[in-house]
Amino acid sequence: MIQRLDGLGEAAPLAFWLVLLACAYLAVAAVRLTVIDIRHHLLPDRIVFPSYAVAAVLLLGATAVHAAAGAPASAAVPDGDAGLFGVPGLRVVAGGAALWLFYFLLRAVYPPGMGFGDVKLAGVLGMYLGFLGWPHVFAGTFAAFLFGGLWSLALLATRRGSLQSSIPFGPFMLAGATAAMALLPA
Repeated sequence: MIQRLDGLGEAAPLAFWLVLLACAYLAVAAVRLTVIDIRHHLLPDRIVFPSYAVAAVLLLGATAVHAAAGAPASAAVPDGDAGLFGVPGLRVVAGGAALWLFYFLLRAVYPPGMGFGDVKLAGVLGMYLGFLGWPHVFAGTFAAFLFGGLWSLALLATRRGSLQSSIPFGPFMLAGATAAMALLPA
């Protein structure tokens, strides 16, 4: 996401500030959610629910301002993938809905394996990743499970956990989304 800010500042300054504000909000919320989830195995609604509104206003606002400014597509708001939901604003909403549904189905299949807080957080992260494109949505989701799996293996290898151990998954979801936003090419 940060890579996209470079060209966005020149093309549509207001969209640049909206995306930067969205990134700053996510960073602060991610730190708070990580600490709370590690300590209490809980992702509080008082943080997650407002994050939907903040993401919607800032990210959808950035896509609208960018489109209104007539800035080129290459300047930060991705709309180059013409596949499913290629419209950037629609992709923000669809990304959130897709990840929410995916995590909801995981919870429905095996409730002890996934908390509903993770399901709610998935929708927020899907909005951020959807803003960048479907490859980011898939990579962020994959990275979350990869990081969580590696952590679980490390706990088993060091005998600090067992197969019945409960680990908070929110930090891995946030780390996966962050890795996808920071490392995948814009």
